[in-house]
Amino acid sequence: MSLELTDVTLTYPDGEARLTALDRVSLTVPAGGLTAVIGPSGSGKSSLLAVAATLIRPDHGRVVIDGTDTAGRGRAELTALRRTTIGTVFQQPNLLPSLTAAEQLQVMAHLGGRPPRGTRSRARELLAAVGLAELADRRPHQLSGGQRQRVNIARALMNEPAVLLVDEPTSALDHERGAEVLALLRTLTKERATATVLVTHDPAHLDAADEVAEVRDGRLRPHRGARR
Repeated sequence: MSLELTDVTLTYPDGEARLTALDRVSLTVPAGGLTAVIGPSGSGKSSLLAVAATLIRPDHGRVVIDGTDTAGRGRAELTALRRTTIGTVFQQPNLLPSLTAAEQLQVMAHLGGRPPRGTRSRARELLAAVGLAELADRRPHQLSGGQRQRVNIARALMNEPAVLLVDEPTSALDHERGAEVLALLRTLTKERATATVLVTHDPAHLDAADEVAEVRDGRLRPHRGARR
């Protein structure tokens, strides 16, 4: 099992009290599995992703990433874990304007501590996997919104992560392009054997998921609509 959250509770200061963002949340996503997480604004979806990404330590509970229990790990260890084991697809691609699509991926390899040799060929292989083989040398302003999001996905996969965390990847896309991106994520999850968590607001795309969970008031529960 590549991602496992067990009885995770997270609270934030709220005046003299504390606000519960996650309330004893448990979630297991196996390699090659895609779990969609839905819920209203403020329900705890972003907090769940932040905890899964080891960006925030929970008050209680365990977070295990690809067999590594993150409890007690120092800041440097968690940073290294994120760079090598966790891929993140942000809501906005945030591509560097001066770099080509291939160079966006090569930068990630450098940050992950990979040797320069072979990074260019791997970047092009990943861009081909997301349907951008002929656009590897284009810069962000030369790409459509859907194409930039595909570069975003390829970049997240550059260091061969065990866990892929995806935050609202279709929010800036129309329905057709959004459906294409979700289908691509499902395919890549199976092919690359990542444990993928997808936070989405759009119930129209839930067919791409193997499992669907709903967050409400910090609590996670199964949701009808998962692919069986």
